[in-house]
Amino acid sequence: MDALLYLISTVINVILLGFFARRMIGVPVGWPRTIVVSLVVVAVIGPLLTNVLPDLGVRPEVVDGTDVRGLTVALLVIVLVVAWAFVLEIIVLVIGEAVVPTGSLPTPLQLLESIPARRRRGQRYLAIMAIATRHGLGGYFRPRRRSAPPATVAGSVREAMTEAGVTFVKLGQMLATRPDLVPEPFVRELSRLHSSVPPEPWDVVEPVITAELGRPWPEVFASIDHEPLAAASVAQIHTGVLLDGTSVVLKVQRTKARDQAVADLDIVNQLAGRLEATAAWARRLQLSSLAKGFADSLMEELDYRVELANMQAVAAASDAVRVPVPYPELSSARLLVMERLDGEPLSRATTLVAGFSPEQRTTMAQDLFAAVLRQVMVSGVFHADLHPGNIIVLPDATLGLLDLGSVGRLDQGTRGSLGAMMLAVDRGDAISATDALINLLERPEDLDDRALEREVGQLVVRYGGGLGSGGSAQLFGELTRLVIRHHFSIPPQIAAAFRALGALEGSLQLLTRDIDMVATAREQGRALMQAQLTPEAVRTQVQSQLATVLPLVQRLPRRVDRISQQLEEGRFEVSVRVFRHPDDRAFVTAVIQQLVVSVLAAALGLSGVMLLAAENSPLLGSVAVFPLLGAILLLFAFTLGARVLVLVFRQRT
Repeated sequence: MDALLYLISTVINVILLGFFARRMIGVPVGWPRTIVVSLVVVAVIGPLLTNVLPDLGVRPEVVDGTDVRGLTVALLVIVLVVAWAFVLEIIVLVIGEAVVPTGSLPTPLQLLESIPARRRRGQRYLAIMAIATRHGLGGYFRPRRRSAPPATVAGSVREAMTEAGVTFVKLGQMLATRPDLVPEPFVRELSRLHSSVPPEPWDVVEPVITAELGRPWPEVFASIDHEPLAAASVAQIHTGVLLDGTSVVLKVQRTKARDQAVADLDIVNQLAGRLEATAAWARRLQLSSLAKGFADSLMEELDYRVELANMQAVAAASDAVRVPVPYPELSSARLLVMERLDGEPLSRATTLVAGFSPEQRTTMAQDLFAAVLRQVMVSGVFHADLHPGNIIVLPDATLGLLDLGSVGRLDQGTRGSLGAMMLAVDRGDAISATDALINLLERPEDLDDRALEREVGQLVVRYGGGLGSGGSAQLFGELTRLVIRHHFSIPPQIAAAFRALGALEGSLQLLTRDIDMVATAREQGRALMQAQLTPEAVRTQVQSQLATVLPLVQRLPRRVDRISQQLEEGRFEVSVRVFRHPDDRAFVTAVIQQLVVSVLAAALGLSGVMLLAAENSPLLGSVAVFPLLGAILLLFAFTLGARVLVLVFRQRT
């Protein structure tokens, strides 16, 4: 009988507790923790009533059925004790939601299902820690880390990321494009990240080619070289010949590249989430958003259909520089078949380049720079990784671009601001250059416009007139350092464009030292902007704008007539609604509600304490009235206080 009564009490308590707790806290409190709290309280409440009620004046002789007033008071005290227990349950749930919100921990079933993934993740964690330790970074995982010169640490980080594999190589390359987040020594080192690993054997690669083609490869290719031309952590390159005799290149994704990337991205997202939950700097940088953006970008790079589209877009904006022609009908997500450019990477083409005349080398450099500028300013799709290994030198003194898995994209408004800034530099107009720079980037709240204008003016004076060959190419680095000093937040695509133009300097220097990047940029930029300002282009732009403005112009006379009539009759009014936006009204309402509830809880709590401490209390039967009322007031005070805590914790999260 006692067990049945206990079970019924627990069920009733769970239902009531779940209902009222969800209404009060405003979130779906988990049933497991609700059941646990109910079991504990129901088990304790019986002995508690037996021991506490006599101290409160409720004695057996009072509730023997003969004293109606005493029975009423006893029931009131029992209800009060039960209500206090119920409020304490809610407070426990509130604290539990604040410390460990519902849904933040896996269910038992999810925990069992996630054991294999957690084991793999743990093994990968240990492997990454071992790599970091081998490269001298183990001390930085301890609270009292040892200090070392930034350049030394940056070099160790680069080596560790290289060994850690594709995901961390790509992560380092992405961080190298964010000088507003990463110190300069790290940007310099991480920009050198390029992975090179032993190739997979042919018996592993061949099934991938067959699966992606959907048929045996001899039905498509006359031959495929079993030894790869190059190998990296994501893919390896094989040469081949089509049935019609055309030489092609096959980019084959490694069998475990995607699985490894997915596993590592899980670790990166987990670390970003933990850091954002515990570190203010991570929340300020929105680290989880950065990690998600990086994950999306990496998964895009692992889909070679995206790279195929990139090749076609970049080729359309590159006249004098060749881009391999892809074969869409033979390509897929893990296989990319493209034209073979028979040349040597610029990083290894010293002898070939030396055989060209100085005029040819200068022309090649100018063509490459012009092609990149056209990609950035006209098409908006540009090669974002222009290191010498991705630039191929052909025997006919022309250049080609390889590996377009990593590209940047700029919208029309951004391209317009970039072009306006280049024209302003060309004219020596510091004010216009400053305005264009502010439009190009995300304006910080504490920006000093005059100080920024002075520094931009110094750059315009230094580089606007051209300095001949040599150091003028440092403009892009100077511009990056300037915007960092003024706390601009550089959008990733703008950072990629700056990095692409800055990294291009090293590649151009391998061709010739007689090119002035700034002068060439000014000339090419002027030509590109003039091409966009032709009568036909201007007419098209004006027509587009007029199509947008025309409805407004048509309604303008009627509105002007109405305003002038109201002014003439003295009926013109201006109505301003301060809290028109629902978010503003909701914010003010929430603040007022929290303030009222807080004041009311404090008043009830103070009154309850005063009543509990009062002396000479009148008696209701054998129960003191003042302590009874004080307990009731404190009950409501604690209930409202729990509500305030809920509001505070929900605002913090």
